[in-house]
Amino acid sequence: MASVPQDLFAATVSAADLTALQQTVAHFDREQLIWSSGFLAGMAGSTAPRATAGALQPVAATHVAAAAATDAWNIFYATETGHSKKIAEQLAQSAGAAGLATELHDLRNTRPKTLKSVSRAVFVLATHGIGEPPEGSEAFFEFWLSDKAPQLPQLSYSVLALGDSSYADFCAMGRIFDDRLRALGAKPVVERVECDLDFESPAAGWTEQIVAHARNEVSAAEVRRPAVLRAVPSAQASSRAEPFAAEILTRQRITGRGSSKNVQHVELDLEGSGLVYQPGDSLAVLASNPDQLIDALAQATGVDAEDLSQKEITALSRPLLEAVAREHAKLRTVLDDRAQFADYLATRQLIDLVHEFPVDWQQPQFVAALRKLAPRSYSIASSLDANPDEAHLTVAVVDYEAYGRHHQGAASSFLSGNATHAPVRVEPNENFRLPQNGDTPIIMVGAGTGVAPYRAFIEHRREHGHNGDNWLVFGDRNLCSDFLYQLEWLRYRKEGLLTALDVAFSRDQASKLYVQHRLLENSAQIYAWLQRGAHFYVCGDAKKMAGDVHEALLTIIRQEGGLSNDNAAAYITDLKQARRYQRDVY
Repeated sequence: MASVPQDLFAATVSAADLTALQQTVAHFDREQLIWSSGFLAGMAGSTAPRATAGALQPVAATHVAAAAATDAWNIFYATETGHSKKIAEQLAQSAGAAGLATELHDLRNTRPKTLKSVSRAVFVLATHGIGEPPEGSEAFFEFWLSDKAPQLPQLSYSVLALGDSSYADFCAMGRIFDDRLRALGAKPVVERVECDLDFESPAAGWTEQIVAHARNEVSAAEVRRPAVLRAVPSAQASSRAEPFAAEILTRQRITGRGSSKNVQHVELDLEGSGLVYQPGDSLAVLASNPDQLIDALAQATGVDAEDLSQKEITALSRPLLEAVAREHAKLRTVLDDRAQFADYLATRQLIDLVHEFPVDWQQPQFVAALRKLAPRSYSIASSLDANPDEAHLTVAVVDYEAYGRHHQGAASSFLSGNATHAPVRVEPNENFRLPQNGDTPIIMVGAGTGVAPYRAFIEHRREHGHNGDNWLVFGDRNLCSDFLYQLEWLRYRKEGLLTALDVAFSRDQASKLYVQHRLLENSAQIYAWLQRGAHFYVCGDAKKMAGDVHEALLTIIRQEGGLSNDNAAAYITDLKQARRYQRDVY
């Protein structure tokens, strides 16, 4: 362990105490050091003044010894946007208030085999991308879904699954893991609960069931005092229940004439909001539906337009399709075929459903069958340090004709329309962060609006004088019309802030050219950057681009490193665990 300058702690810690502390933790590995920091923070939190304290949260531990784990309720979470983490923390607080011992675990930092020494566990699991685990937690699930996974007859557990029913793989990770735990002999004590985008109510009900079960399970002798809580800085104003009405300062089209896409650069005023964000975070926009689409639906269904303004009408969900399929056998066939179902969800809106499969709905039934309009998240395309009190977004406007009907996006139409203010809140993304060391090189791969967070990355590094090399690999359709933020990237390249810039425009030549092709063309340089510690980022489409880039990266590592397939895969796993391979895909 590196020595710590004594003068840094002279005011509060004696030299003897500091030496004793160093000797105590000298043999600790990384996870033990992280756990110890949380433990000490918890001790401090129990006695520290609360003048500047924010919300109270349970002490988090990435790993605990078996003896400590077996008699506590272990709360594991896998999160992409932070919702799973929030639910897990609320469960820990509720359990602590009921006198129950808890340990909180982020699956990104949890050794898979930890589960062998746990007797009580609950899992709050989000599904990300195309039925995948959240970024950084892949190793945990890979182990437990493999043939190497041991039996778990000692484990009592429950699963809360989070997802979006407008995707075919709704709550896939929660379902798969629940089934796997049962197959390994674990005993479910509260049945799995699946949450859609409106997760607050079912999550609260599940939390109550867990706490009630735990209280009934333990005897009076086993009941502990509440888990130690520590004071932490306020989780930032982005966690506020009410959104902030941000003034729309600028909306400017950044695709050129002849482009098949309308992409807008939107700038929002956050002054007075208290909202704080970091590069990599997203801004959730709580929009209203387009009037034109509302009117078309009202005319087709007879439902009052006012009842549709805050309902989900631009994205379909399985529960809604299930309800309609009771009267339409053809739709039942679509639901029973995964490929057809996924395609229908991806290509249809509610206006298509009501025309293709008419149902004699009574108005209250129809409105009740629709989900509440969910916020739309956009990667923030600006650095707060470079643009105080502002947040910039890169918005692809959804507006097209299909199946003989007009289609629009909810938030994109709202942001690009005539609204003067937009209700917003920040959604932190801990899985998409710049390296703490500003000298670390980064490789940024993005297609279309996936370039947005990289604009924030470069602004941040420029603002703070970071010296790390920056390489952007960007792709879109046409150079002349779709090179988003072209002048900025070229200026950064000229200034030397952007060390390398490679572009792939798929429709400017006879054969399609994509970002993964540029990566393979620069195979040796990509590998050299990785070997000197570069962080590798991917942002954009999850259905195709992200998978193609992953395969290209695997090929590069295998070829340039002279590795076998298994060793190349292990190399990538190591990158993920070190937070050097991060993806923000959708």
